Amino acid sequence: MSAMSVDDIDTPAPVVDLDRVERNLKRAADYFHEKKIALRPHIKTHKIVEFSRRQVELGAVGITCQKLGEAEVMADGGISDILMTFPIVGEPKLKRLMALAKRIRMSAVTDSTEVADAMARAASEAGVRIELLVECDTGTGRCGVQSADEAVALAERIANTRGVSFGGLMVYPEKGKVARTRAWIAEALAALKRSGLEAKTVSVGGTPDMYHAHELEFSTEHRPGTYIYSDRAITAAGVGTLDDTALRVVATVVSRPAEDRAIIDAGSKTLTSDLLGFPDHGVILEYPKARIVRLNEEHGIVNLAESPEKPRIGERVTIVPNHACVVSNLFDSVYGVSDGRVVREIPVAARGLVR
Repeated sequence: MSAMSVDDIDTPAPVVDLDRVERNLKRAADYFHEKKIALRPHIKTHKIVEFSRRQVELGAVGITCQKLGEAEVMADGGISDILMTFPIVGEPKLKRLMALAKRIRMSAVTDSTEVADAMARAASEAGVRIELLVECDTGTGRCGVQSADEAVALAERIANTRGVSFGGLMVYPEKGKVARTRAWIAEALAALKRSGLEAKTVSVGGTPDMYHAHELEFSTEHRPGTYIYSDRAITAAGVGTLDDTALRVVATVVSRPAEDRAIIDAGSKTLTSDLLGFPDHGVILEYPKARIVRLNEEHGIVNLAESPEKPRIGERVTIVPNHACVVSNLFDSVYGVSDGRVVREIPVAARGLVR
C-alpha cells in the first residue's frame, strides 16, 4: 500500500489528506487550549476510531456522538468519555446506553421529562449514574427546551431524581446569532443560580462558529465535527479555504455525450445530494468552472458550458464535496494519503450506524 499513488486508486474513492487532517486538528486544539475551553469533537464527520484517538491525544476531553452505534464502536476503540447529543428513546437504546455507562463515562442530553425519567429509571436499575445536560433551543428550531423557565424546571427534576444528575446546558447555536444565544443562555444560567443549581457545563457547537467560541463567555466546551476534514460549506462559512479540505472524492470521466456535458462515476451514492445553498454538488478542483448539476445513483452530470477547458474520457478529477459528513457515511474505508502517496486504507468503523 505504501508504494501506491493516488493515481492508482480505483474510482470513485474518498481520499483523506493526513497532513491536512493533522493541521486542522492542531489548529483547533491550540485555539481551545489558549481560550481555556474544553474541546469535545463530534465524530459524525469522520466516524474513524484512529482519528478520535488523535483528537483526544491532542487534548480533547472526550468525544460527541449522535448514535449509540457510533459510541459503541468508539468505546471498543478505547475512547473513555462520550457525550450523546441525540435523545435516547426506547427500551433497546436505554439498555445499550447503560451497558456503555458500565464501561466508560457516558453523559447525555434531554429536553423532556419523558426522556429524563426513562433514563433515570434505566440507570437506577443498572446501578449507574448518568449526567444529563438540558438541551436548549436558542433559535435553530430543532430539539431543545423553549425557554429559560423550562430549562430550570427540567434541571430541577433531573437534580431530584435517582440515577441521573444535572450537569448543565447544551446548545447548538443558530448560525450568526451570537447575541441571541448569549442572551438566551445568560437568562437560563441566572435562573438556575436563583434555583440553587449550578451548570458546571455549558456545551456549545459546532464548526462554523468554533473560532468565535470565546465570544460566548459562559461556554465551557465546544463540539465541532466537520473541522477535521472541512468541506465546501465550511469554507463558505469562513473557516479556512479549499486548501484546508482534507476529504476529497476522486472520480473518473466516463462519458462526454455532448460538448458541454461530461459524466463522472460519482453520483448520489458517492457524493452527498445536500446542496446546502449551493447550485451544484461540489467543486471540481481541476475544472473550477465546471458544475456538477445533477446526481443519479452512479452518474454525476457535469455542465461544462462555462468551463474553457474540457476533460477527456478517462481523465480523473478531484472533488471537494459540499458536505463531508455524508460522504464519510457512504464508504467502508478511506484512503489516507500524504504527499500524494497512499499511506494506508483506513476503515470507517462507525459508518452506517444510525441506531
